[in-house]
Amino acid sequence: MANDVRGKVAAIIAEQAMIEPADIKPETTLDELGLDSLALVEVVFGIEEEFDVSVPFNANDPAESEFDLSNFQAIVGAVEGLIRQKDNA
Repeated sequence: MANDVRGKVAAIIAEQAMIEPADIKPETTLDELGLDSLALVEVVFGIEEEFDVSVPFNANDPAESEFDLSNFQAIVGAVEGLIRQKDNA
């Protein structure tokens, strides 16, 4: 599951950043990719649609949300957590 999630999240982010998914490293931040707030919203919508999950509305505020958008690896981990929650519901 992890590699599948990683690849799909990379594809979603890469589409918004107009780069190749392989160019995204675990520590890459969305800021480093030049993604603005509109692109961030598109990334969130893409994740929700691809994985049939709901990203918390306050995901852009790490102090208020368990969904961490600080870098690519954190986003993958957060998506995996949402999938686990959905599967256990």
